[in-house]
Amino acid sequence: MVKIVYSAGLKCLEGYIVQVEADLSDGMPAMDLVGYLGSEVKEARERVRTAIKNSGYDMPLKRITLNLAPADIKKYGTGFDLAMAVGILKTLGVIPDRPTEDAVFLGELNLSGSVCPIRGVLPLVLHAMRAGFKRCYVPKENAVEAALVTQMEILPVSSLAELAEHLCTENRIAPIQNSDHAETLEDETCDLKYVHGQMIAKRGLEIAASGMHNVILFGEPGSGKSMLSKCIPSILPPMTMEEKLEVSSIYSVAGKLTGTAALIGKRPFVSVHHTVTDVALIGGGAYPRAGLAALAHKGVLFLDEMPEFKRSALEALRQPLEDRMIRISRNLGNFSYPADFMLVGAMNPCPCGAYPSASCSCTFVQRKKYLERLSKPLLDRIDLCIEVRNPSYEELNLSSLEEDSATVAKRVKAAMERQFCRFSKPRFNSQMDAQEIRGFCEPDEEGKKIMEKAFEKYRLSARGYHRILKVARTIADLDEKERIGADHLIEAIRFRNADLLKMV
Repeated sequence: MVKIVYSAGLKCLEGYIVQVEADLSDGMPAMDLVGYLGSEVKEARERVRTAIKNSGYDMPLKRITLNLAPADIKKYGTGFDLAMAVGILKTLGVIPDRPTEDAVFLGELNLSGSVCPIRGVLPLVLHAMRAGFKRCYVPKENAVEAALVTQMEILPVSSLAELAEHLCTENRIAPIQNSDHAETLEDETCDLKYVHGQMIAKRGLEIAASGMHNVILFGEPGSGKSMLSKCIPSILPPMTMEEKLEVSSIYSVAGKLTGTAALIGKRPFVSVHHTVTDVALIGGGAYPRAGLAALAHKGVLFLDEMPEFKRSALEALRQPLEDRMIRISRNLGNFSYPADFMLVGAMNPCPCGAYPSASCSCTFVQRKKYLERLSKPLLDRIDLCIEVRNPSYEELNLSSLEEDSATVAKRVKAAMERQFCRFSKPRFNSQMDAQEIRGFCEPDEEGKKIMEKAFEKYRLSARGYHRILKVARTIADLDEKERIGADHLIEAIRFRNADLLKMV
């Protein structure tokens, strides 16, 4: 008689329920696995067989067939081992034939019968909860992560023998308490109070953080571009619980949730080296994995020495910057990862970095070729261009500290709350569509004249025009104004002027 146990699998971040059907019949002793399986799932045959034997149960000299349905979705990963073993033990009569329709089993088995942790437990449990299941058996190491889903009863399992005893007797496994989870500890970040001078740059970063706008910092080497960029996490607005779960799901699938800190509690800051490959940045492979851009979801993707990146890698960011999703097509199907990040770039004004001072040794052609490594379509997706000048000796030796990040973060948070109230949901000004721009960013008559002059002078594209309005809306939010004023537009245009990058 066929016994049914439920597990779950992942396609990118989307879960799906897997029905594990186990059948015991007469015939040559063998264990057959069917259901469109990846190589690691096929290898479960020997893992499960040996784990059952080493847990103290005898395997019968009969034919065992395991089917993982639906058969039209290819299964990857090792998280089906536990469900397979439970299905076999049910066919052997070790585990009573009582309903387990409301339970999902997740976990990898090693040869001793111990249950090993797996990747992607958080999105798997979230999907099981949405599918109507009430309980979830997970590896003990993944229990804190799974307990983030408060609507599910999470039972931590250490070994197959422990699980079988739990299902057979009154020796019950105690569910983990949902309050036991912890957020990741915040890393030490730079504080703006240690950055002397650079008032224009600090103002630009405050605007960018308030509306999650893309920004480029450019200036001479050593002027403070990298330090200012590393201060951004200290002023970013806090995440909502929904955003925390979304980001934590991505890190869970990537295998980056470890220890007792199972919840990403702050916006990610992903710094990328200029030697990165296209696949590492965007994601990919035969079965596409998340890249660095997806890991920066709801946070910051920082590209230092931006013109040194491969042109193909930079151009690959254009679609995620517009759609806030990464879409990858393979012969196995179409895959997508969320990638709603704030792009922060830092760059020198020329190959030697000294332009426009007299010590610059670069020719006109060299400067032009260097700056043209950033294409116009990519620059068109940048909201703010901030020039960072070398501070003076007096500024560097100020005895008093500057305004700290905590003070700036309060203003950023207040601007965020105004945006969330305006849109009636967690959204930033940078995410506005054309309809919302017309509704919330309509300038007055004076502002329209200013925008008309800017449109003609800087030859703005439609995208560039809309991005200026979005930045002006954020500046007005920081200024606690309901209507965009002329001064807000002028400041947005000043920061938007991408011609500052074309200093040749």
